[in-house]
Amino acid sequence: MTEPQIRLTSLAHGGGCGCKLAPSVLQQLLADQPTVAPFKQLLVGTEHSDDAAVWQVDDQTCVIATTDFFMPMVDDPYDFGRIAATNAISDIYAMGGKPIMALAVLGMPVGKISTEMVREILRGGAAVCATAGIPVAGGHSIDCPEPVYGLAVIGLCKPSEVRRNADARAGDALLLTKPIGVGIYSAAIKQNALPPHGYPEMIATTTLLNKVGRDLARDPAVHAITDITGFGVLGHALEMARGSKLALTIEVAKVPLLAEAASLAQQGYVTGASHRNWASYQDHVALPASLPEWQRHLLSDPQTSGGLLVACDATRAEEIAATIRAAAYPATAIIGHTAKGTPGITVV
Repeated sequence: MTEPQIRLTSLAHGGGCGCKLAPSVLQQLLADQPTVAPFKQLLVGTEHSDDAAVWQVDDQTCVIATTDFFMPMVDDPYDFGRIAATNAISDIYAMGGKPIMALAVLGMPVGKISTEMVREILRGGAAVCATAGIPVAGGHSIDCPEPVYGLAVIGLCKPSEVRRNADARAGDALLLTKPIGVGIYSAAIKQNALPPHGYPEMIATTTLLNKVGRDLARDPAVHAITDITGFGVLGHALEMARGSKLALTIEVAKVPLLAEAASLAQQGYVTGASHRNWASYQDHVALPASLPEWQRHLLSDPQTSGGLLVACDATRAEEIAATIRAAAYPATAIIGHTAKGTPGITVV
């Protein structure tokens, strides 16, 4: 890990996907936006808060477009670039696509951060793009009060392989491909409380590309996919519930966790975004009376470059989960199911 000249996290009021606006605020901002319905070729727009936009070019080709950027959640500039790039590219995989190129989005506080640190951020992003097999083909930069970095990414897929967050079916099993707790780790980093082994664990999961989404989209038993980012497991599961018009059940004991996530949450290392997330959607989530607050924080914890939430045919769930684990996502677990009912989430 490169020794930074200044703590990147000290220059930002928030970090990673914890910077995202709360779900309730985002809904208010988008409420009066013009409808995109007249565009027949726009298969996926803003209607279901999906991971990316999808435009059908012809019978065999769809273009997927997304952008994602945020402020640093770690102090190492190279790692910050890697995490931000991985997170942005994940939206393409979550839609079932293959990324083909990226554009860099860069905002830096000129005079507060060295040129070398900015170069390291860009180098980290380019390294992840190289792993994904895509170029950084351009971008845009501005002088900004806080450091910001991310990508706009373009991908391709066949129309039959588009996987929305709104196409889950009643009776589906729910799978999660990465452990949660990234926001909690980030909060601990800011207070120098993350155990030494926690940092490499966090970097490993946040820089693991969700390439398996591309393969999952080719399986007709996989009905819906979304990635778990700033709104936490509950927030993104709720988007799936609302879009699919289904009731989702999540078994909290089966949700995979980073090694120190539970311990740190019990010690109070949670983000402000976790509180904002819960305030935004608590009326649509039923919790057991016995569930401790720290465990609820895990479910609303903002994930940066989190895993995929997959809704698939329940009869194939174990097989699909085993396939995902074998593809280098060992924490993959079946965490719940869907059913007919009022859109919302029940935690058991």
